[in-house]
Amino acid sequence: MSVVSDIAVSEPGNRRWAPGNLFWATLSFAGGIGLWWLATVAGFSELPTPWSVLTRMIELGIDGQLWLDMYASLRRVLIGFALGSILAVPVGFLMGWYNIARALIDPWIQFFRVIPPLAIIPLAIVTMGIDETPKIFVIFLAAFLSAVVSTYQGVISVDKTYINAARVLGASDGTIFARVIIPASTPFILVGFRIGLGSAWATVVAAELIAAQSGLGFRMQQAQLYYDLPTIFVSLVAIGILGLIMDRVVVRIEERLTHWQERV
Repeated sequence: MSVVSDIAVSEPGNRRWAPGNLFWATLSFAGGIGLWWLATVAGFSELPTPWSVLTRMIELGIDGQLWLDMYASLRRVLIGFALGSILAVPVGFLMGWYNIARALIDPWIQFFRVIPPLAIIPLAIVTMGIDETPKIFVIFLAAFLSAVVSTYQGVISVDKTYINAARVLGASDGTIFARVIIPASTPFILVGFRIGLGSAWATVVAAELIAAQSGLGFRMQQAQLYYDLPTIFVSLVAIGILGLIMDRVVVRIEERLTHWQERV
């Protein structure tokens, strides 16, 4: 058990969805679908009906094209997100723990943060070619910038009471870092991962719109040329489902790793 969990003992709250919350979430989802359907049948919108989108999704699923596009996009997101997150955590710790590292790295982080990944895609394609490398690179960059800032913020936000208490107990700097800084920073790191996932999906779609031969973003671009709105919606729904599943996985990991933290 870490020093943080020894000091900040609190009654862990239950962050899992209760049956009542699940009911309201299901009701909200059904209400959104109902409003969509009403808008289409009443002529208020040119959007396809939910039934036409579902029918098109089944067709693409049976044809196998949907699964291929989902695999292509998911593979790019997972590789870029994993590489960006793995690198972001040690860099964030360095920035938060050592002032020299912060002075050297932080200006570059802030510089690239204000540049949209979409603006880097053309440069990445010109310098890295049109294969998978530029797509994965821009996803990596988006995930890295989100995670490194959160990790750094987590380190500098650690309550000094924990550090002082650990020193009073005779802990060395290495022990303080391993058993105080890292556990206390974990919630910030995981929030950065969740933000990075959203950035990764937004970036992969943008990358596939510009230069790709497969993927959900590529499929949307092709559907746009033929004004195939149901196919566009199928890709949007697939991205939303995949992103939601990945986000829930991170939330469950957060619950396991931060069970000591006081919940509201």
